[in-house]
Amino acid sequence: MVDRSPYGSDNGDRGSAAAGNGRGGVPWRTEGVPEQQAGGAPGPEGPRRWLRPVLWTLMLYLGIFALLSVQDRLSGPQMVSYTEFKTQVQQNNVAEVFSRGETIEGTLRQEKPLPGVPGVTYRQFVTERPAFANDDLLAALEENNVTVRATPVVQERGILANLLISVAPIALLVLFYLWLFKRQAGMFGMGGLGANKKFEPVDPGKIRVTFKDVAGIDEVEAEISEVVDFLRDPQKYQLIGAKPPKGVLLSGPPGTGKTLLARATAGEAGVAFFHASASEFIEMIVGVGASRVRELFQAARNAAPSIIFIDEIDAIGRKRGGSVAVGGHDEREQTLNQILTEMDGFSSSEGVVVLAATNRPDVLDPALLRPGRFDRTITVHAPDRAGRAQILRVHTRGVKLGPDVDLDAVSRVTPGMTGAELANLVNEAALLAVKRSRAEVTQRDLLDALEKVQLGTVRNVVMPAEERKRTAYHESGHALLGMLEPGADPVRKISIIPRGRALGVTLSTPDTDRYGYDENYLRGRIVGALGGMAAEELVFGVVTTGAESDLQTSTHLARMMVGRWGMSERIGPVQVLPEEGDPRAFGVSEGMLDAVAEEVRALVDQCYERARMLLSENRWRLESLAGQLLEKETLDEPEIYAAAGLEPRPEEAAGSPDAGRTLAG
Repeated sequence: MVDRSPYGSDNGDRGSAAAGNGRGGVPWRTEGVPEQQAGGAPGPEGPRRWLRPVLWTLMLYLGIFALLSVQDRLSGPQMVSYTEFKTQVQQNNVAEVFSRGETIEGTLRQEKPLPGVPGVTYRQFVTERPAFANDDLLAALEENNVTVRATPVVQERGILANLLISVAPIALLVLFYLWLFKRQAGMFGMGGLGANKKFEPVDPGKIRVTFKDVAGIDEVEAEISEVVDFLRDPQKYQLIGAKPPKGVLLSGPPGTGKTLLARATAGEAGVAFFHASASEFIEMIVGVGASRVRELFQAARNAAPSIIFIDEIDAIGRKRGGSVAVGGHDEREQTLNQILTEMDGFSSSEGVVVLAATNRPDVLDPALLRPGRFDRTITVHAPDRAGRAQILRVHTRGVKLGPDVDLDAVSRVTPGMTGAELANLVNEAALLAVKRSRAEVTQRDLLDALEKVQLGTVRNVVMPAEERKRTAYHESGHALLGMLEPGADPVRKISIIPRGRALGVTLSTPDTDRYGYDENYLRGRIVGALGGMAAEELVFGVVTTGAESDLQTSTHLARMMVGRWGMSERIGPVQVLPEEGDPRAFGVSEGMLDAVAEEVRALVDQCYERARMLLSENRWRLESLAGQLLEKETLDEPEIYAAAGLEPRPEEAAGSPDAGRTLAG
């Protein structure tokens, strides 16, 4: 058990609340989904969705067409008066002309200012010859050497050319968006990593894990060996009419070896192994997950006999919701439905077995766990003492160990640690040995690594003398009550060296694994947790913020005893506090919650008074223990009992004198 130092705790009380609210008379509505008219008919939003893009496209087209027309107008010939034209002819400034009816186009030899428009000049011009004019224009033009052309001076674009130029920008824009959409579809599931994803089996040469690499879970290995035997010799089962399980669900806390067990099953059977994480099936585009499931199972059938392993299946296998589920929930449910269909669709003769792993079997859909799909559920627990010793031997195969290393002793002081945590412990010990320039890992390295893993890294903090003294009494209070309370876990070590967030720690571990706890033991845990706070009040007459973690531990235990474990005469053998959610949502009344709060307060008060009484009666032991702790900073189990003037209990004498589980204060 870990109870952090008075000043190193940042934990606070956490409450869980689940609120489910609705509005009377107002149906549920999902944001982003258009409302429907009465009778279920779609509202006017449908047509309007298409009308707006069409209008925007039309306005863009007209804008571009008008812009091109203005550009042509500015860059084309300027309209001038016939009088201005006659003037330029008389000044011999007209180079050439072309006439179409009464319209005359031409080009000047030199640019001239445009009459009536300051700052604007022109060279190409167009004018209209009045119908009543009777001047001999041709003679005047010939006299001034003006070229009279048979073709227009300025070639105008036709209707098709203008249409092409105006439509070209829109066409380019449309093509760009089509390319972008195709590229995104390829990235998000429409041909890239999605529907056309190819599932390939893991290379058998890379699966170097067998049951020899799995330790500490013998009962689970025996269960899963039937799957291996079926994949090796399916005819033996078919002859007698037995059907092997289609699916095996591995459940258990993180780090217990579920994924390792699945890989060992594939390595032991020597068959194709398909590995997929449940999160790989969920994408933004609806339907991709179901398509991926089909491809995975089809690939497994083609490579049969084979194993499909789906890790963290609770990501897609959660209980299905109601009819209001849309979006991501709808995609997840489609994926789950496809898995259910695929597992119903293949027979035992196909040689395909589905393995799945989850940390939360309680949230899985019941249809997934029924016989015919996941026929067997195997719970992988944290290893016991013998299992931890086996796991340590597996993880130390490639580590050079010193002659003083006792893995059985290490397994004895690591209750509750999983296989992953033990592997990390061995690796930390090896890193410490390298840091200390040793050629092999010693027992001291393993024990120091255990302290680092459980308590945190040592901090170089210089505490004031008063703070250091208060911490020493705080930790001594924890340790002394742990030794005085009947049935308490043996105290292994006390330290006032800051580690992690804690300024001091007290380690205590049981000699054997415990799977059930009685009321006396739990009361002793609460008394021990409050020992640091009681010692500070007894010696210094004050209570500091360092007791935050202690109060959190004691309050949590008291709540569980009263509200969940039926250890209160007033509440009785009923469960008032659910594992998750607001108790009121499960029909618990306010009066019952008030009664639970009063019982919790009374239980904690009783334990605190007992802690103060024991410390007062054994004040000299507390002073002696704190004095030794201030002098040496760290005390091992023999030094602790010697300083307190107590003899270890017979069952404690067999424990390791140098390691433990933590009660920090």
